[in-house]
This record gives sequence, structure tokens and C-alpha cells, in this order.
Amino acid sequence: MATDLNTKIYIAGHRGMVGSAIVRNLEEKGFTNIITRTHAELDLTNQAAMQAFFETEKPEQVYLAAAKVGGIYANSTFPAEFIYQNLMIQNNVIHQAFTSGVKKLLFLGSSCIYPKFAPQPMSEDALLTGKLESTNESYAIAKIAGIKMCESYNRQFGSSHGIDYRSVMPTNLYGPCDNYQPENSHVIPALIRRFHEAKVNKRPEVVVWGTGTPRREFLYVDDMASASVFVMELEKKIYDQQTDPMQSHINVGFGSDVTIAELAKAVGQAVDYKGKISFDTSKPDGTARKWIDSSKLNKLGWSAKVELEKGLLLTYRDFIS
Repeated sequence: MATDLNTKIYIAGHRGMVGSAIVRNLEEKGFTNIITRTHAELDLTNQAAMQAFFETEKPEQVYLAAAKVGGIYANSTFPAEFIYQNLMIQNNVIHQAFTSGVKKLLFLGSSCIYPKFAPQPMSEDALLTGKLESTNESYAIAKIAGIKMCESYNRQFGSSHGIDYRSVMPTNLYGPCDNYQPENSHVIPALIRRFHEAKVNKRPEVVVWGTGTPRREFLYVDDMASASVFVMELEKKIYDQQTDPMQSHINVGFGSDVTIAELAKAVGQAVDYKGKISFDTSKPDGTARKWIDSSKLNKLGWSAKVELEKGLLLTYRDFIS
């Protein structure tokens, strides 16, 4: 392990799906000095509060996993909230980390940063080469700004202040601590809830939004946490060899994708639902395919471990509990 186990590490968003998984991963590795704050204790959109927090706590490393997130419905219904809150969180955490002397920071983005019609699988150099998917443009713009903020601080202050701010772009994530709220959730937690309720209420059919034909890649959240710590711990020389000062983010994916119809069938099996699955073609599909190229990270020595079937069973267990 490159980092001293007593290093003071702040996890922004520790109650979220990814943040909680990063905490679990670090604790399993023996890290003993992890700092967290709930939203009630610290509003990440409040600049003065963030300045006071960093000045008082003086963390040595930061994992920026906090964000306002949601599915197609939430993103298209509340675009102003998505762009404002995510930009404020990122600006405050990254800038206050810098002013308080934090040398290492990892920013977690999203694969929605890539253009709607980017070649598949989407490699890191597809960023800013075309128009974004309109349903989540506000969220994507904020995440792109986060990557560019990390790069800008590295370019201006990397040599003079010894900072090293990195970014990882995950594919679609799922797992424990996800949001299962029916209107604002992502596809896997939404389907888990729908299939579970259909099973409990003995409904003969589950209706899934869209045609079922779009393809999506899914990564279990503990794999994402493992990749995040792996990238944070990479020697700077190795990270710099694999990235560019103005294109420094690294993709994190499972390596293959499935159709939404195949996903629905797999969720039904995980939940043990015996009824019929049908599709409401009047509802939007979103992008036809989203599959990211993780070859850069794979060459560095990391690959996903949790297969979709196992991950869905673990996630359903979390939902029930």
C-alpha cells in the first residue's frame, strides 16, 4: 500500500452508494483515519461551511463521491437542480481542498460525460467530441466541469504546490445503499423495487419502460470502490504515463454490456419473480448504447470481479434489509 494507513482521508458523500463502498474498502485495507460528515452536519454547497471544515480538519486526501444523482426522469425534470448543486459541491470541495493543502484528490464522474453518439466502447478521448444526451445534459456538464477543474488545478499548481488531482469515470453503478425511490432512481434499483412489489402483491406482469433494446454496462459498486482506491494509490509517474494533462480521466467499467430486456430478466430471477415481463414502448429509451472502454485501467492492473447475477442478488438482499 503506497499510502500510510494513518493518512487522514475525507470521503465526501460517505452515505451514498459509492462513498459508503469506498469507506468499506479503505477500512478493509486497514485505514484508520477516515473523516466523514452527514449532510445535516455539513452542506457541501455552502462555501463558508466548506472553508471552515477544511481549515479545521486538514485532510491529506479527498475522495469526492458526493453528487446529486438520479435516473432519466429526475435528470430531465430537475435540470437546474442537477447542474447547480453538482457544480457547487465540486467547486467547494476541490477549491477548499487545494487552499487547505490537500495534495491528493480523486473526483468521481460519470460515463454520461461522453457524447450521445460516441463510438462504442467509449474511450477517454471521446470527451467533448459531440453533443450530449439531452435527458442528462445538466448532470453531464457538471461532471465535465469537475474533470476540467482537477486538470486546471494540476496544470496551474501541480509543480508549485505538489498537488495531484485525478478523475475516474464509472459506467452505470449498482449495489448496496442505492436509491430505490420509484420516480428518481436508476434502472437497476427501479427494476428491483418494481419486481419485488409485483412478487409481494402477486401481480401477473411487470411493465418495463422503453423497448428493452438499449444496451447498458453495469458495475457493482464494491468494484468501483476498489478501482477508485487503486487509481488513487497509483504512482504518479505511472498515472502520468497513461494520461494527458488535458485528458487525465480514467474509465472504470465492467467490460461488457447487456440489453435492458436481458437486465429485466436477470433482475426477475434475482428477485424470484415468476410473472410476465412486458415493455412500454411509449416511454423513452435514452441512449441506444452506453459501453465504456476500460482497457487503460485494465492495462494498469485492475479489472472488475463481481458478475451481474451475483451483484443483483447482493443488491436485492440490501433492498430487502
